[in-house]
Amino acid sequence: MKISFLSRSFYFCSLSLLAATITLVGQKKRIDPLAIPEVTRDKVICFALYTVHEKTLKLTAQLYPLKEGEPRKARLEIKQDGKWKQVDETDVIERGWTAPFRVENWDDTKDTTYRVRHGAKATYEGLVRKNPVDKREIVVVGFTGNSINPGHGGNIPKDDLVSNIKKIQPDLLFFSGDQVYDHRRHFAAWLKFGRDFGEVIKDHPTVTIPDDHDVGQPNLWGHNGKKSTLSGASDGGYIMPVEYVKEVERAQTSHLPDPYDPTPIGRGIGTYYTDLTWGRVSFAIIEDRKFKTGPAGMIPRQGPRPDHIRNPEYDPKSVDVPQAVLLGKRQLKFLDDWAQDWTNIDLKAALSQTIFCGGAHIHGRVGGRLHADLDSNGWPQTGRNKAISALRKAFAFHFAGDQHLATVFHHGIDEWRDSIYSFCVPSIANLYLRWWKPLEPGKNRKPGQDPIYGDHVDGFNNKVTALAVANPTPEKGGDKLSTRAAGFGVVRIDKQTRDVTFICWPRNIDVEDKEAKPYPGWPFTFNQLDNYARAAVAYLPLLQINKPDQVVQVVEEKSGEVVYTLRIKGKSFRPKVFAKGKYTIHVGEGKNRKSMKGVQAIPKTTKKALSVEL
Repeated sequence: MKISFLSRSFYFCSLSLLAATITLVGQKKRIDPLAIPEVTRDKVICFALYTVHEKTLKLTAQLYPLKEGEPRKARLEIKQDGKWKQVDETDVIERGWTAPFRVENWDDTKDTTYRVRHGAKATYEGLVRKNPVDKREIVVVGFTGNSINPGHGGNIPKDDLVSNIKKIQPDLLFFSGDQVYDHRRHFAAWLKFGRDFGEVIKDHPTVTIPDDHDVGQPNLWGHNGKKSTLSGASDGGYIMPVEYVKEVERAQTSHLPDPYDPTPIGRGIGTYYTDLTWGRVSFAIIEDRKFKTGPAGMIPRQGPRPDHIRNPEYDPKSVDVPQAVLLGKRQLKFLDDWAQDWTNIDLKAALSQTIFCGGAHIHGRVGGRLHADLDSNGWPQTGRNKAISALRKAFAFHFAGDQHLATVFHHGIDEWRDSIYSFCVPSIANLYLRWWKPLEPGKNRKPGQDPIYGDHVDGFNNKVTALAVANPTPEKGGDKLSTRAAGFGVVRIDKQTRDVTFICWPRNIDVEDKEAKPYPGWPFTFNQLDNYARAAVAYLPLLQINKPDQVVQVVEEKSGEVVYTLRIKGKSFRPKVFAKGKYTIHVGEGKNRKSMKGVQAIPKTTKKALSVEL
């Protein structure tokens, strides 16, 4: 017998007042893990998320459902000289019960204690940390795939993750998607997410971005906001009502810096792609799926599903059709502008839902080989190459999730390893198993290295070099977390050496335990300059600059194209270029920038220097 208590319909209240579903099995009762608890009115604020960007604090408080007659206002206060001072007041948005705050001219030079207040009794305290501009190392901890299904280990408490976050003491938390795995009850599941992670989220800048399961569907090709009509949404667009999608995005992204271009897409759905500068590291926050076109009706079906290609004889070029879009023109323009702006920035990284390749061969179960997955960012190939090309012009690495499988790839466009590095973190609890198991051994491997590593092509003939993989074990049963290769990722960015280190940790370990080890293949370290490892055709003269750590931009004069922009380390730098001809070199920033035009590309062996006085 199944008894459900529902005080308001989904369409009018976004499931806000959904109560527990209790299933009776013999004499046992199973309580719905997403049941919204009845809280006392002093506990009506569940959790809060925030970011600080260019001295603007944006903080979103998440409330439990308010009762009739209770105020629909919330207040934000900070502690100054031992006293609380109100700095903002905002409306509580009833659809989803969020309270988004905004405070400009924020003093980011010091830690600040804050509290959110509602009514006369409810308070919630946290810490807005100071901008870590003076820290040598910036640390980001990343997560994906927060399944709550007991069969996937989703019912196991998150205490190990919270404990390790406290020990790692990150500068930024990043949840790359699928924070919610219930396709109809985002609000209830989002509250559960907050109860699990709120203890650390309230005290750390946090980026959360929704993916397919968050908006209530198994896969997502946003297709510029159209309505999906096919099972699985492979025709592109959104399955759930527009107001549901808006509610999800408001809950998960309203605390992010303002969107680069807030112009709504189809049916009035908003955008959130933007950048966050924190600790002199700039993070581009990308919407992988919002503009991406669906495959159904666009390319020939070659498998049991429109998005799964099981024909190994198919021609990859045949699916790279001109009308297929990945990031779209708007986001590519954003990345172009972002790549050129290095104000108060030493390094750059991209944060998004998933990586730019087909990062797995076996899906769902042992034997479930899939030649190509059109849900991956390996398709469409032209869009994939445009995205990687935009990122490598900023020497940016890529940090993402979604694939359920932890990997490190070095991406290539024209040649292997000529572009960016990516790190896909493992799922918190692994719902759908995947394996990286190429049929052919990789080329250019290290001696004795497993054949799964080295230079490969994915199912779309994209050039990828596999450097680290945490495949699940093949046997059934066992511990739900260890056999399913669950875990989380850590990125350590050394601003002095410009080295970046990826670390992939399993679940249920203590990172401070000397016996604890990351997954095999990690840690993995590379240099900022390795994100544009494209072979040079020629070089420009050695730049000898009187001031250290200046921004250098190289522009090809024939095409007018910006080749790349970079804040160099030290006082000397020799730019490489990828075509012969003349170039303009810009050195410095703002009014102090100096430009040198008509600089001729020369062979590497030709010794020539240019002195730059700023």
